[in-house]
Amino acid sequence: MPIFSKFKNDPLFAKVIRSSGALFSSNTISLGLSVLQGVLVTRLLGPAGFGLLGVVMAFASTVNSLFSFRMSELVVRYGGEYLNRGEKDKASAIIKAAGLTEGIVSLFAFFVVILTAGLAEQVLAKTPGAAWMFTVYALGLLANFNTETSTGILQITDRIKLQGTLNLVQSIFTTLIIVGAFFLNGTLSIVLGAYLLGKTILGLGMFITAQAQLHRVLGNGWWKTPFSKLTSTHELIRFAFSSNISATIIKIFRESEMIWIGLFLDITAVGYYRVAYTLVHFLSIPADPLISTTFPEINRLVVDKAWQRLKDFLRKITTLSLAYNFALGLSLVFLGRWIILIYSGEQYLPAYPALIALTIGLVFNYILFWNRPLLLSLGLPEFPIYVTLVVGLLKLGFSFLLVARFGIIAAGALLSFYYIASVSIMVWRGLKEIKRLEIRD
Repeated sequence: MPIFSKFKNDPLFAKVIRSSGALFSSNTISLGLSVLQGVLVTRLLGPAGFGLLGVVMAFASTVNSLFSFRMSELVVRYGGEYLNRGEKDKASAIIKAAGLTEGIVSLFAFFVVILTAGLAEQVLAKTPGAAWMFTVYALGLLANFNTETSTGILQITDRIKLQGTLNLVQSIFTTLIIVGAFFLNGTLSIVLGAYLLGKTILGLGMFITAQAQLHRVLGNGWWKTPFSKLTSTHELIRFAFSSNISATIIKIFRESEMIWIGLFLDITAVGYYRVAYTLVHFLSIPADPLISTTFPEINRLVVDKAWQRLKDFLRKITTLSLAYNFALGLSLVFLGRWIILIYSGEQYLPAYPALIALTIGLVFNYILFWNRPLLLSLGLPEFPIYVTLVVGLLKLGFSFLLVARFGIIAAGALLSFYYIASVSIMVWRGLKEIKRLEIRD
């Protein structure tokens, strides 16, 4: 049978592609709007202003991640399993617990940002009078008090494509404000407000949409289900805390690049690096829909102990992601200078070496994007912690030695090292566990 026929005739693969395609369609339009936003903001603010904006936005996100329990993963892992078994009372209890926990954490993170805004101004932004920006943008944490839980709900109810619709709506509003700011010579504060509005629309929209799905699937009184319905409390707490630690490590070592660049260099360097980082992360536009739709299917196959089916599914998903990520990566390498010129202008060309360095690691990561979801589904939530911690500490140690000396290209190369090393080890461990379970069963 030709290889394309194998893909086409696989119901599970086709389901994932359809769901991903619906989400990707909305994300593609959002991508176009995001590109337009970037084109206007980089020119309006310049490298230093663009860098300051990046530090402010990254700081709130990082503080939130330090306390976040990644409730979307908990909801998918256990809420999805309970729904598959028809145990709606247990699914209701776990979703209720996840939502309440996330809300408390978001409120706590908001106050932490407020209390540390002055320190962030001095150490990271290095710009007098910037503390208020950190405080104002932290309001987005309150608006996104249930976003992680809501994401998990949409995943297990097969309505994840609605996230793409909401993302499109917030992109439209954000773009309209930024366009107005550009033509009316707006300030950084207006741009910051535009992004805060978009974050608020997405957060509240996700909550309302997810609640509608819960009423459809679990019934109107689902939230009245007592916590006593949870029978594996120790396992749930273990999973949640391992996810929290893992999310914290990932945020510190992988997703807080703007903060580290601000610490080691200055906000102008942050501006250059942010352009490279933003352009390379356009690779996530086709990857994120696959991640969102693949995790629940991997979890279902693990629950059903369908090991051969799981291996076949992973091979097909990897083949698909390899094809488009490799092509996109080559485009960034060979057309990177022109892309930077079009996106942000000649003043940002120093970002090109960092763009090349980042592309290598990000392409590798998105080809094997399923590495961590697989380990979570297999009941190995601690393994990613050990891997990301060890590799992250190595990355951070080399950062102190190299970034101040070699600049943003060293930062990009070290992040690529982090991706390649950590993803390789986690993929190896996941496949090894599948082989062990297949022999056992």
